Amino acid sequence: MNNTHNLHDKRLADAWATLQSHADQGLPLDPDPSRLAFADPEFLLRRETRGIRMQLELMKPDLEQRAHGIENTVVVFGSARFRSEDEATALIAQAEAAGDTTAAERWRRLARNSHYYEKARTFGKLVAQYSEKKEPQDKLFVCTGGGPGIMQAANRGAHEAGGLSVGLAIALPMEEEANPYVTPALSFKFHYFAIRKMHFMMRAKALVAFPGGFGTLDELFEVITLVQTKKSKPVPIVLFGSDYWKRLIDFDFLVDEGVISPGDVKLFEYVDAPEDAWDAIKRFYKL
Repeated sequence: MNNTHNLHDKRLADAWATLQSHADQGLPLDPDPSRLAFADPEFLLRRETRGIRMQLELMKPDLEQRAHGIENTVVVFGSARFRSEDEATALIAQAEAAGDTTAAERWRRLARNSHYYEKARTFGKLVAQYSEKKEPQDKLFVCTGGGPGIMQAANRGAHEAGGLSVGLAIALPMEEEANPYVTPALSFKFHYFAIRKMHFMMRAKALVAFPGGFGTLDELFEVITLVQTKKSKPVPIVLFGSDYWKRLIDFDFLVDEGVISPGDVKLFEYVDAPEDAWDAIKRFYKL
């Protein structure tokens, strides 16, 4: 039995070594019927194996999070474009020094929202500090999309407080890698948005949505719809930055038009301070 086991181990090691060699040399990988199916990208990337790829994307982060005791998360969404106050100031100065007035104006516009970065950072700390001395089943962990901006800020706050945090990154042309504050063992990358969305909700005990663009709105309305239709259990949904959200979306208009019920606007609440966001979660669960 040991010989058979070792033989299989060697075949698998050889298969991966071949793939690595081709990748290192920039060579195309020719189809090879004799290659082990689960070590064969040509096979795994076929249209017919899409279901297998989706299953793997669902399984891998689930198993790893279980192994690290991640059962309850506080999901934080928000713009990937916001920067810390220090970084925003430096980027404006850099653009001005280069004579790039367009870039300087863009960074000045984004710098108006740098305070949200700092508040998300503080919120991440609050979550991690609460969980520090709790029993494993009572701990809450920050979970973000793993990218820059607000996501980085929340992961950063948790990291600075000594806590673990999760990053569910998506493979995008403009984001090559997760932000440096995600716990390395909990830094995942997805190809399929749908599977990533499932992972956001599988462990979510709360959602805090900071100001953001299309991606933030996409995730926010996903959660609101799941809770509204009772496909998901009620969770605190916190809209951080009342002025931003009330200017962006007129929920009362939707009620007046009859396309949502009056009670639907009670599915979420507005806050303007990290402590208020955390208090909303504590109230909901009577922590």
